[in-house]
Amino acid sequence: MQVLVINSGSSSIKFQVFNMPSAAVKCSGLVERIGLENAVITYKVNGEKHQKTTAIPNHKIGLELVANYLLDEKVGVIKSKDDIDAVGHRVVHGGSTFAKTVLIDDAVKTKIKDLFNLAPLHNPANLEGILVAENIFTKAKQIAVFDTAFHQTMPSEAYKYAINDTFLNEHQIRVYGFHGTSHKYVTEKAREVLGTENSTKLISVHLGNGCSITAVKDGKSIDHSLGFAPMNGLIMGTRCGDIDPAVVLYLMDSLGYSLKETSNLLQKESGMLGLTGFSDMRDIEEKASAGDKICQDALVMNAYRIKKFIGSYITALNGVDAIIFTAGIGENSDTIRKMVCTDMDFLGIKLDEEKNAVRSGEIREIQASDAKVKVMVIPTNEELEITNQVYELINS
Repeated sequence: MQVLVINSGSSSIKFQVFNMPSAAVKCSGLVERIGLENAVITYKVNGEKHQKTTAIPNHKIGLELVANYLLDEKVGVIKSKDDIDAVGHRVVHGGSTFAKTVLIDDAVKTKIKDLFNLAPLHNPANLEGILVAENIFTKAKQIAVFDTAFHQTMPSEAYKYAINDTFLNEHQIRVYGFHGTSHKYVTEKAREVLGTENSTKLISVHLGNGCSITAVKDGKSIDHSLGFAPMNGLIMGTRCGDIDPAVVLYLMDSLGYSLKETSNLLQKESGMLGLTGFSDMRDIEEKASAGDKICQDALVMNAYRIKKFIGSYITALNGVDAIIFTAGIGENSDTIRKMVCTDMDFLGIKLDEEKNAVRSGEIREIQASDAKVKVMVIPTNEELEITNQVYELINS
């Protein structure tokens, strides 16, 4: 069975083709900086990397470029579109409707669309991926894997808001949690490496264009930084993260912002973009290294927010065995990892700076030899996690 996995993020598309059940990767790639003139598509096959810089205005164009690579006479991995048996799609928000992986039909697509207002940067891109894939791979089963599923184990004290229960019971307003496939994958990998007895209390820090942090006890999510929609918690690329609700009311009541303008400000014009003018952490770190004070201050804010959540989750877990950094920034930015773990000695968190500076695609520990808490870098593989769930569904 050949499974194509499409992971459409707010500004990127990751993709891989797997042979199942061996889970052998036939090809992989990434479309990044969608919406910019200098967008990049990277395609890897047989140990070779092919890269192209071009304008990619939206996800539809990006996915069409992916399909062209897969079918290419020289570097493609399929001869016909019918060679793909299933397409697994990452969908960010499943609301209260989807607690598990499902086969996509018209009702599922309608519900994903209904949830646009809860994940406006993601669910539209996810649905676009589904619609394009249906037109390209017409015989393949289209399957949705939801980010919210892993967090369904959170206890009520973690997922409820302090408002009347009517809003939960009748309108399903609660903490859902996101990046579930990533947090599930990396915490399971940590438990494999450390042994289950040494990994009962984990904190998973997922840092990309979207960011979140999860407290995981005995393999289950018990608390999470993102909530009803993926915009609170940590500072993100364009999303503000935690903000006093009174600010929202002030914007609308006193400054005359419309609902749409307020949403656009907090979700698309805030975060690191709002602080620095840049949404890509690589650009911000480069500017900070060159002495840009605004970018330096923004990095300090970013790390400080992560540190606060780590402290609160250590309390929720009553300790911590390991802290895991993952996703694009978490895996590649030794700067952010160092800033987060500095002055955390009291909690037993201390980095080995040489280990932290090493760039690698492997799972690795980067804590100092005398640190009480493991600090791990675990490359996430949401695509493999999605593939496994797709394969299980088809064969169940």
